[in-house]
Amino acid sequence: MSTIFALLFFPGGLFVLAGGLAYEWADRKLVARLQNRIGPRWFQPLADMVKLLAKEEVIPSGVNGFLFLGLPIAALSGALTAALYVPMVGLNPTYSFPGDLIVTLYLMSLLTLCTGLAGSNTTDAFSLVGATRTLTQLFSYEAPFLLALLGPALVTGSWQISQINAYSHDHWLLLTQPVGFVVALIGLMGRLELPPFDAPEAETEIVAGALTEYSGRGLALFRLGRNVELMVGLTLVAAFYLGGLSNPLEFFGKTLVLLLGLSFVQSLMARLRIDQTVGLWWRYGALLVLAQWLLLILTGGIAR
Repeated sequence: MSTIFALLFFPGGLFVLAGGLAYEWADRKLVARLQNRIGPRWFQPLADMVKLLAKEEVIPSGVNGFLFLGLPIAALSGALTAALYVPMVGLNPTYSFPGDLIVTLYLMSLLTLCTGLAGSNTTDAFSLVGATRTLTQLFSYEAPFLLALLGPALVTGSWQISQINAYSHDHWLLLTQPVGFVVALIGLMGRLELPPFDAPEAETEIVAGALTEYSGRGLALFRLGRNVELMVGLTLVAAFYLGGLSNPLEFFGKTLVLLLGLSFVQSLMARLRIDQTVGLWWRYGALLVLAQWLLLILTGGIAR
């Protein structure tokens, strides 16, 4: 019974969905205030979701109906499953096993892959261009983001998120691996297509990118998946680099500080072109993290 409660309500299921909406509101509110705007009311993300879920799902002609309806479900399912392996609210993960870090990172990639496939499943030009940009950006940011989160794993000597989190309680890896911390945050923004890395869905160029043909429930599920992944990504970065997470106060304090930093970047920088977004980032981002690994090896910082 306790397992079912953990999966459906807390710390998984409904709590993660509600938390994702709350973090979306906090992000939009922070960006608005930094731009001298009022921003949305606290219930606006929930109202948007209710409105979209109540709308009719229109399936365009010439698409695979099974994929069109199934991809949003798969994207949200991957994000929700990834949340089971992270220390949500500073509590022990609902499920934990050796190597769960790799599984979590691949589950987080499912959202972007489903978004790209959703755009490729239509004949709409905007969707096809958005799908190409989405998948290109995924491949550019996946490797640096993966390497940035593997740095703390190498120092800890474990691929298990709970053990890395426990090790970080006494070690602020931000101080010893600052490059990995910065690369992880930029990688998270690129994966979630947050400004200024939102070329795949630039409304002034390609309407809504890969999701142009989506409305109603499909669009709602994709947005929920992105919100959940934002919460999961911030949790991983805070647990690995900011001294770990052991209670709700630490969880909300550290993840909201990270969210504030992301909001500053979104407010200060204009949208980058797709060639600027992907460009040399995958090379330099990965090389910087690898150079940091080499330095840790030379100084004896890698666990053996």
